[in-house]
Amino acid sequence: MDIFIEASLGNNSCSTNSYISPSKKNEIVEEIGDMHIGTSADTPLRPDAFDKSDEQKIVEIEGHFRKIMEVMGLDLNDDSLSGTPHRVAKMYVQEIFSGLNPANKPDVKLFDNKYKYNEMLVEKGITFYSNCEHHFVPIIGKAHVAYVSSGKVIGLSKLNRIVQYYAKRPQVQ
Repeated sequence: MDIFIEASLGNNSCSTNSYISPSKKNEIVEEIGDMHIGTSADTPLRPDAFDKSDEQKIVEIEGHFRKIMEVMGLDLNDDSLSGTPHRVAKMYVQEIFSGLNPANKPDVKLFDNKYKYNEMLVEKGITFYSNCEHHFVPIIGKAHVAYVSSGKVIGLSKLNRIVQYYAKRPQVQ
């Protein structure tokens, strides 16, 4: 079963100079054609991306984020800031970028297409939250997923989980 995902983004942009005239945009689209590798489901990962456990990653990110806060001049002895490096590290690993870990990929079960429905099945308007891979700023968008059954169907809630899984990784807008 092939599943096609189209995502439409809100007015978010991680570029400081985001305006492109309609004629220039058409020119770029024509030039790129089908070579838009930035829109693939594959995120560029190093071969050792999964050598560390989530717990090890949290400890390392916590230390790095602590340094960032110190460089910015924040007082980490303050009650409201003292736990922030750990909270941010945990949020990055277990929430915002949890889609980088293949262990978090949703378990998809297919069912027989008992009703022999042979039209395209479409689920529109699945809201997703992600992050721009260039500046790590938030992206909020809507995904539309469509497929034609090859004898099996997938539950609609699973389509939503698949979108959420792939959204939980840095994206090219």
